Amino acid sequence: MNLPIHSVDRPCKPKDYKSGLKPVWCPGCGDFGVLNAVTKALSTLAIPSHEVAFISGIGCSSRIPAYTRSYGFHGAHGRALPVATGLALSRPDLTVLAAGGDGDGFSIGGNHFLHACRRDANVTYLVMDNAVYGMTKGQPSPTTEAGWDESQMQPDGTDQAPFQPLEVALAAGCGFIARAFSGDPNGLAELISEGIRHPGFAFLQILSPCPTFRPEQMQYKKQVHAGFRETANRGEAYQQLLENDGFTTGLLYRQDVAHRAAPERPIEQLQEIEAAFQV
Repeated sequence: MNLPIHSVDRPCKPKDYKSGLKPVWCPGCGDFGVLNAVTKALSTLAIPSHEVAFISGIGCSSRIPAYTRSYGFHGAHGRALPVATGLALSRPDLTVLAAGGDGDGFSIGGNHFLHACRRDANVTYLVMDNAVYGMTKGQPSPTTEAGWDESQMQPDGTDQAPFQPLEVALAAGCGFIARAFSGDPNGLAELISEGIRHPGFAFLQILSPCPTFRPEQMQYKKQVHAGFRETANRGEAYQQLLENDGFTTGLLYRQDVAHRAAPERPIEQLQEIEAAFQV
């Protein structure tokens, strides 16, 4: 079951959802494609910009709320999901998006990621994964492959197995799991739209190349390929993840979790609760 969208009467264009601020991302950064896909998805769903809230932590990708015409919150490192979860529960009338990178989301924010999956608040979480800490000069991140030794910050590389975000999300109880590529804005926009319409926590891992510290990722466009077959069976989803090469994209897992979604409360009732805590 998809959520109803309170769309506007007049047509909206993707540019209507851009703030007008010029992004400071490096030329060729994959995050440009994510911004375009987000605005295209909001345009397709015709959600009024004043009914959208975009929450982020720290990192290159977490700048995206500033470039989007919506309410935005650029908070502490790894803390986007607690803020987004609280907002979604207290303001069910809003479309809540959360964004971050692989370091922000899977390292310092890893615990929040686990519990956001199981709490299932109505948040669409976009993780722009480039397998590197780009803002702080290119250290390996949780999703960096063990054999990568090109970082001047860690020239010997890391011998640690990379974090597997889709497998973790599935194990933690996430009801909507997808992988996308920033170089395919149309396909990504479709997945973001589906994520927004999903009545619960939706997680999208977005392969988003870092041309500055991971120039080899510019070959993603030759490596990425569609292939996930949507399923509501966790066993089938696990099997697909075990067989995939890390570049398979598409909607992997979707479960109708409306029965355990957080109950919506009328705004008046929430205001009464808020008043009870005032001193």
